[in-house]
Amino acid sequence: MSHSNGRNAKASAADGLAELQLLHLADSALPIGSLAHSFGLETLVSEELLDVARLPDFFEVYLHEAGLVEAVFCREASRLGKLAADAFSAASWLELNEKLSARKPSRESRAASAALGQHFMMAVRNLGDFPVIAEAFDASQSSRSMVHHSAAFGLTGGALGFVSNRVVEAFLHQSLAGLISACQRLMPFGQREATRLLWKLKPAMVQTAERSALRTVDDVANFTPLLDWGAMEHPALATRLFIS
Repeated sequence: MSHSNGRNAKASAADGLAELQLLHLADSALPIGSLAHSFGLETLVSEELLDVARLPDFFEVYLHEAGLVEAVFCREASRLGKLAADAFSAASWLELNEKLSARKPSRESRAASAALGQHFMMAVRNLGDFPVIAEAFDASQSSRSMVHHSAAFGLTGGALGFVSNRVVEAFLHQSLAGLISACQRLMPFGQREATRLLWKLKPAMVQTAERSALRTVDDVANFTPLLDWGAMEHPALATRLFIS
């Protein structure tokens, strides 16, 4: 085997390993508690404001609004994660999460995002020794600051050397898969229909990831009053299947 072929084989193996690791992190089976949250969807279904027929349009708009915000913060966290351990700024990490908290007016969704973020980082720390992730986690713990899911996912992807666009796409896929799974438990929405919807949303995920590269954390915003209302009203439901 020539040296060129050897290098190509090693690069291919490294790419394959990165793909598998990213799939692992985006797997719904990762123990972070995502199955316990609907982020306000339960209220919307209970009030008959969301049904099966409206799901495709609902999630398209979700990606355009809330999905874009999460994607921008995921991308910025990925940039921080790529820094060397001695160049990583815990202060910048905490500030990034504070800015994302400010864009989540609903306490319930804000707390749910933070719970998933904390559990995600705890799960990742059990997978290996990652200095930047450990420093970021310790900083948030000592300051009792929120760590949001999109930021935690982005930071981890960056620290592991994944391409930022792939990290953002994987996060969006995981998020949408979780929300669609919640819909399956809230309405007559079968596995085949859910799988088909998630498949059809993939181009929109890619577009959202691409759009996130053109925005910054200081100029991105979203307007989802109905979803925010649904999250705020969730604790008042007579019966609840989800925490949020």
